[in-house]
Amino acid sequence: MRLLLRRNVALLLLACGYVAFSLYAAYSVFFGRGLVSRVHRVVKKGAAPNPGGPEPRRPPAEGGEDWNPWADDELAAEINVQQKRRDAFRERQQLIDKSRPRRYKVQIWGKAAIGLYLWEHILEGALTATDKTGQWREGEIQSGKINFSFYTGPAVVQGHVPLDTDSVVLVLNGREQQKISYSTQWLQYVQALVQAHTVSHVAVVLLGSERCTNDWISPYLRRHGGFVDVLFLVYDSPWVNDKDVFQWPLGVATYRQFPVVGPNAQMVTAARPYLCNFLGTLYKNSSRETLMGVLKRGDLGKDCVTNAREKWLPQETVDSLRQYQMALARSDLTLCPVGVNAECYRIYEACAYGSVPVVEDVQTHGGCAEGRGSPLRLLKDAGAPFIFLRRWAELPAILERERGMSPAQKEERRRRLLEWYAGFRQQMKERFTEVLEDIFFKIS
Repeated sequence: MRLLLRRNVALLLLACGYVAFSLYAAYSVFFGRGLVSRVHRVVKKGAAPNPGGPEPRRPPAEGGEDWNPWADDELAAEINVQQKRRDAFRERQQLIDKSRPRRYKVQIWGKAAIGLYLWEHILEGALTATDKTGQWREGEIQSGKINFSFYTGPAVVQGHVPLDTDSVVLVLNGREQQKISYSTQWLQYVQALVQAHTVSHVAVVLLGSERCTNDWISPYLRRHGGFVDVLFLVYDSPWVNDKDVFQWPLGVATYRQFPVVGPNAQMVTAARPYLCNFLGTLYKNSSRETLMGVLKRGDLGKDCVTNAREKWLPQETVDSLRQYQMALARSDLTLCPVGVNAECYRIYEACAYGSVPVVEDVQTHGGCAEGRGSPLRLLKDAGAPFIFLRRWAELPAILERERGMSPAQKEERRRRLLEWYAGFRQQMKERFTEVLEDIFFKIS
């Protein structure tokens, strides 16, 4: 009996112990403080203390509200995604940079007045100093793939131009010996820059001899062992081959302050009171004397503005320039007799005002190219809408036809002339740019 009682007491104590232990375990799990297991402790060996710095981030305790056993893996995955995004962005930027057209720099040094015709009339660039007599004038413009910068004026001297490229265009005057000597000094200076590997590409825009005798520059051309890659040459030179020598227009007399003329509707529609004009210097036994003789016969001169002077003046006065511009703007025709060469400033100045040039189409003495298309080969190839004549004896018949034209016909002709001249200058701009792109930078 006692044995049975002892057994029951033992079983009861065991059961009570079991219940007590279960209750304690349940309390520890659900209500007790979280303990960090050795398995989840991460200790970085050799980590130095961080005095004064921010407290290092500790992982939340196992069983806590923010504890995430996969936090390290998720952080690594996020870093990997961000890195891929950065790599993709970098690749896209590289593709954009490759697809963006490359820009090239070319400096133009204007050491002759025709440089202003190139810059302001052909390239349509502006200059920082509006005063045309400024000592230093400069400007920048973009054409094609080239960023052009232009420097001109008496203060632009050798060694003082801020050279930021290895490609240079030199604008020179080779009409007379004094000008040739000055131009030669600039060529020798640029040659020294080439030999010093400071400049690699050189072009020259040259106001050549009116008789096309330009042998002095020949040794500087690359084809003859020199360093000039390409030559843009005024007048009908037999050198022109459209490979390394290209013909260039004479343009307007910028040295006489002839301005950039912007066409407008009034220039087309306004009635012009005169049939023709001629203002210029008379030379003995010249075509100009013949022209004036024709105008005086039969009272032809009463319908034309004429002002002949005996002595040539290198500069116009304010009054004489205004008078000349008014004559161009108020005449249907501008008479253009030949001088030493058939190409003259008057042709381009008349075009700027919509006054049709009447051009004496005869070959002059000298070494200029003869044959088909000459003289005035460049203008004829461009389809210039001029009136060409062989002798001034043809002028009375031309003026008689002018009298029979209606105002609407004359307006339409002026419109065509102004449009042609704008297109011609654009064509010269594109040719100049494309030639430099091809010869300097091998862009085809």
